[in-house]
Amino acid sequence: MTDKPRKPARPSRPSRGAPTSKTPAARAKAPAGGKTPPQRKAPAPAAPPARERRAAVPAATEPAAGERLQKALASAGHGSRREIEAWIAAGRVTVDGRRAELGRRIKGSEKVCLDGNPLEIARSESPPRVLVLHKPLDIVCTRHDPEGRPTVFSLLPAAAHERWVMVGRLDVNTSGLLLFTDWGELANRLMHPRYEVEREYAVRVYGTVDEESLELLCRGVESEGEKLAFDRLVPGAGAGMNRWYQCVLHMGRNRAVRRAFEAVGVQVSRLIRTRFGSVSLPRDLEPGEHRELAAAELAKLARQVGLEVPAAPIPRHRGRN
Repeated sequence: MTDKPRKPARPSRPSRGAPTSKTPAARAKAPAGGKTPPQRKAPAPAAPPARERRAAVPAATEPAAGERLQKALASAGHGSRREIEAWIAAGRVTVDGRRAELGRRIKGSEKVCLDGNPLEIARSESPPRVLVLHKPLDIVCTRHDPEGRPTVFSLLPAAAHERWVMVGRLDVNTSGLLLFTDWGELANRLMHPRYEVEREYAVRVYGTVDEESLELLCRGVESEGEKLAFDRLVPGAGAGMNRWYQCVLHMGRNRAVRRAFEAVGVQVSRLIRTRFGSVSLPRDLEPGEHRELAAAELAKLARQVGLEVPAAPIPRHRGRN
């Protein structure tokens, strides 16, 4: 009888707790139950810090040296720095045919245009100037009025080498002191809230302002989401329902004086600006007339905002107002 071939013996399963042929390192890695753990992917290399990533971006082609575009144009008398920044943000300013961006610097040799019109920047040998205008009623504070109304610039002298920059503005129903200069940096600082330049007004109100309302106006009232407060508020002439007040504030917000009095229930019937910083409205200056500040007056005004009148020529715009 022929012997049948035997099947190979099945390897015996190790009993629990019995040693295995795996190395100690393998046993340490093996989880309970003997299953092989899934292979983990190697961690991706950490991204470089943001500062290094920014450094890897190619530098802009615009020059690193030079003066910021908005500051150069303001110094040249084309407008206030805030106004020019709005032009740049709206894409109205180009440098050498390319749309400018905020932070762009120029050296003075570039071709700068506003709405396609060249803005020439030159240097004048004359010192900076400041004009004091007694603004009449019903005159608008703009360079060009679409409704054809008379503007404050029509009251200024023709300038062969300068372009006047208006320091702040007064609404059409407000009269009094208004400053103009061809020194853009001075205009920018006089209007900037950081320097807290005082504005003083003579105000005639229709209505009764009691002591509680006077105290509230100095502490601050809410109007259109803003807090408005006078630094000083002194009753003046008049009696009954029409009374004059002298008020001082250091903010240049739109219609701030009128809105503050409206917040306590009275109406401003007359408003005259009598002082801006160290410059007061001359008593002998008639509405519509202007005069130029003397050198000492200009130096005093400039020192209020941390400036010294430059001895060397400053950038100016050559062209019409």
